[in-house]
Amino acid sequence: MSERTGDFGERPAMQPRASVRPDTLIRTISESGTIAVKALVASELVCEALSLRPHAPTAGNALGRAMMGALLVAVGSAADDADEANVESVQVQFRGNGPLGSLTAIADSRARVRGTVQRPATDLAHADGSPDVARAVGLGTLNVVRHRPRWRSPYTGSVPLVSGEIAGDMTLYLTESEQTPSAMGLGVAFGPQLADVAACGFLVQALPGASDEDLAQVEENVAAMPRLSALLEQGIDAHGLIDRLLLGLGSRERHRMAPRFHCPCTRERALRTLSLLEVEEVEELVRRRASQEIVCEFCGRAYQIEGDELRPLLEAMTRREDA
Repeated sequence: MSERTGDFGERPAMQPRASVRPDTLIRTISESGTIAVKALVASELVCEALSLRPHAPTAGNALGRAMMGALLVAVGSAADDADEANVESVQVQFRGNGPLGSLTAIADSRARVRGTVQRPATDLAHADGSPDVARAVGLGTLNVVRHRPRWRSPYTGSVPLVSGEIAGDMTLYLTESEQTPSAMGLGVAFGPQLADVAACGFLVQALPGASDEDLAQVEENVAAMPRLSALLEQGIDAHGLIDRLLLGLGSRERHRMAPRFHCPCTRERALRTLSLLEVEEVEELVRRRASQEIVCEFCGRAYQIEGDELRPLLEAMTRREDA
């Protein structure tokens, strides 16, 4: 199966605004039970992510694609996520040699997602003005980590970046590392000056027992998909994507979720990041009663940590050194 992407963008000059379509993630399977499909409209959450920190169009486009890709992989992966101990998280990290640097997105089976890009000012464009995500990401490695709290250790997979287009590389990961023939499409569209943000995507996967006829039909459907940016302009919703992808195959019950941007950062987590410093550095901060600002790389929230708050951390670090 092949991947399809669609996107366009212009340089932002104002606060992003989401399109009017509500965020929705729908998953279903074909009537035969051998083709699984997920469709996603995520304009609001991509808009929120872009509003938290300044992003150039290319960086914002790449971030939106990565967050949607992580969501499509994570949702439906846990058999029962009613129990927080069984909620699966999926982290995807693109480490390419392009000017964008690393690109990370973390999603879970409850459709919560966050993401960050190392160099958000990166802005490369094609001749037609559309963001050149492939050149911005470059070649390198895609690392995927799946984890549930009850697992003894996370599952980690890695594949080379062969396109930098996000969807194509994630398709390669699912097909080669997880041994599931897949096709993914991701599209992010910006209106003039980033006044409107629209984003959608899909994931199609062949399940065991899929007939040659079903595979041929779904491959034909994927190949016939217009650019996702064009579908976004036409106002397509998640159900519309499902209908196109399962044309001639029918669908069983459709399960709907509401994806959202979610960052679990807290003041306590920010304080713990200072444990990465050397003991001598923390000692100096405590001695001078100096404050330290910690900024969350995902949501941009800043935490001002005062010197006196570092005393318990310093004591714990000292005990570990003495042990």
